[in-house]
Amino acid sequence: MKGKFTKKLQKIKFFCLSLGSAAAILLLSGCTTSPPKDISNLCEIFYEKRDWFDAAEDMKEKWGVPIHVPMAMMYQESSFRSDALPPRDYIFFGLIPWGRVSSAYGYSQAKTPTWSDYIKESGNSGADRDDFDDAIDFMGWFIAKTYKINGVSKWDAYAQYLNYHEGWGGYRRKTYNQKAWLKTVAKKVNDRAYLYAKQLKTCEEDLQTFWLWRWLGF
Repeated sequence: MKGKFTKKLQKIKFFCLSLGSAAAILLLSGCTTSPPKDISNLCEIFYEKRDWFDAAEDMKEKWGVPIHVPMAMMYQESSFRSDALPPRDYIFFGLIPWGRVSSAYGYSQAKTPTWSDYIKESGNSGADRDDFDDAIDFMGWFIAKTYKINGVSKWDAYAQYLNYHEGWGGYRRKTYNQKAWLKTVAKKVNDRAYLYAKQLKTCEEDLQTFWLWRWLGF
């Protein structure tokens, strides 16, 4: 028993000695904005980017929104690219580029006016659309507000995505019925949300375990 405890103390000592260099590595890795290597698996996304899981959990606690729904929507909107932009607009028979088709930007592809409303209502001043923590919180806010305004379940990825794309008024007017392509995309989002939910069940407990205790073997 004493020998086992001594080994754990040695691990702790090694960890403390390595903390300086490890902190530098973590700082540098935290600066990267590259998307996860495997975006088809939610567990792999969160294993690669543990701070994303923490942000997603905070979003879930704050807005009551299940993690797999906004993550599936984010997959569709930006493929988890921090600097994602909408397609360019063209004039003169499509020959000359003229800005973008909308002001959408970042992980969530939030448009500037809606992002401004989010900041005003959430109090998250200084939020950036190319910051994952802010983007996932924005999506939680939007999904929760969709539930409040249009009565759409926070778990209904299909209808939530239609609201996200068409806006709350457009959804009430059922503008999506004139867009067969959009309904097809919304179904893909719903299917991915279901897949992400299944995947998360297999790794959520492990992700919630404090990594240091897991490394030490407690």
